[in-house]
Amino acid sequence: MSAPDRRHAFLRSPPFPQASAEIARVSAPRSFARSTELAVPERDRARLLIDAIVAARIGGAFWAATDDPWFITDDPAPIRAGGHDERGLVAWLRGRDVEWSGPGLFADYGLDGLPDPLERLVHDHLVAGADYRDPFSNRPVAVEAAIELLGFWRSLIDRNRGLAVATGIAGWKRREVEGMLWPGTSGLAFERSARMAVRTASAHHGAIAVWPTKAPAGLDGAAATAGVQLIPVEDGFLRSSGLGSDCHPPHSIILDRRGMHFDPRTPSELELLLADPTTDPVMLARAERLMREIVDAGLSKYASGRAGFDKPVTSKPLVLVTGQVEDDLSVRLGGAGIESNLELLRRARAAEPDAFLIFKPHPDVDAGHRRGRIPDAEILVHADMVIRDIPMAALLDHVARVHVLTSLTGFEALMRGCEVVTHGQPFYAGWGLTRDLGPRIERREGRTLSLMQLVAATLIQYPRYLDPVTKLPCSPELLVARLAAQPVPIETPLTRLRRLQGRARRVLARGWPPRAKVQGTGARA
Repeated sequence: MSAPDRRHAFLRSPPFPQASAEIARVSAPRSFARSTELAVPERDRARLLIDAIVAARIGGAFWAATDDPWFITDDPAPIRAGGHDERGLVAWLRGRDVEWSGPGLFADYGLDGLPDPLERLVHDHLVAGADYRDPFSNRPVAVEAAIELLGFWRSLIDRNRGLAVATGIAGWKRREVEGMLWPGTSGLAFERSARMAVRTASAHHGAIAVWPTKAPAGLDGAAATAGVQLIPVEDGFLRSSGLGSDCHPPHSIILDRRGMHFDPRTPSELELLLADPTTDPVMLARAERLMREIVDAGLSKYASGRAGFDKPVTSKPLVLVTGQVEDDLSVRLGGAGIESNLELLRRARAAEPDAFLIFKPHPDVDAGHRRGRIPDAEILVHADMVIRDIPMAALLDHVARVHVLTSLTGFEALMRGCEVVTHGQPFYAGWGLTRDLGPRIERREGRTLSLMQLVAATLIQYPRYLDPVTKLPCSPELLVARLAAQPVPIETPLTRLRRLQGRARRVLARGWPPRAKVQGTGARA
């Protein structure tokens, strides 16, 4: 048998298609002297490493769909392996008996008759025989940190297993989407037509990830006829430092095999997480830290807007009403019959006759890309002020209540301690955290959540995240740090073109240039 390839350590990074091998690298082998015995601390550490590796199921080509060394039969018979075979090492780590067919890198430890053979192998090859780095910071780390990161990547890849095709994904965001949906195979096939998407998925016996609002014509019928599963994909809750309608690629997405979180007709994966909320104190403490980091950094979904908020002089409570894209799926499915921003504004005023009402249009609508614009004169019939180019976080720090239809702003407001009034059926309604004026969702009746349980499911357990710098899958904490460090969107020729197109639409609609802040006559103030 040929000697093993020592260019790669046993604990190594997957070959992510959207990032170079050098950027993704977590380890590099180095020379070491083979041990004959271990000190007690070295032996104990090796045993802890074995437990961590087995729990994470990482090491070797763990990402591979067909060659994953962790897919070992539960048959109790001994595993037969070559002396350099990583499958043999994995079986040994899992406590299986291994029959080595000859000498080699791993077999030599099992055949030398010395004490603690597996612990010595782990110490020599994984501790003394490799250097580890954090690919996000390029700083050296201990092997334990590398195991934790590889385990996180493994869990993401396992969640993506079975995906074969993506469709409805614009070219300018394919690199980022593939980075978050890569299933550990040669890569996702991006198809434009329903026919090719279904044909490719059928050939690979896989599913199709589809952006619902951009799905090619005829996809639902073609997929149903072929028996191919369609899985919706949407933007995540911490998306980017710029608007998607301006062609800023997403760095967080949601893929939900049961539906989507904004469709109240059936429970989504997010709703199932909320219906059986975590009670793990470590996870809840992490959720609280993450929430504090988001609030302290002033982040929202798009991290958009740069102006400060001059609080109006009034003795009345400040109440915010958030506009939405009127033809958005979340409005069509979860709006409870409210189809316009003007109708939401009317209802908010009826519920808040004595409040100082502030209306903030949706940024995609204000950018001229989406439907839902209301002339300022009509807004000011019901509201006291219209606000535009002011960060949502800055507004939420000053208002007493927020009225929403299905907007994510309601969730962001909860994190900032605001009272939230819902008129539709968003995912965060019905759990005892909001005042709900829309139709109740019966399956949520009687269920209550803590805010930290909502945050844990919504921001940690449910979405997928991508580091904007390395293009590697990352934690929400890492993305928060990146967005906080780069609050102003990076402009490209495409984003500049999209903004010009939006301006042109606003001119044609006679609504440009909008004023950042428009106040009424003061009759209500």
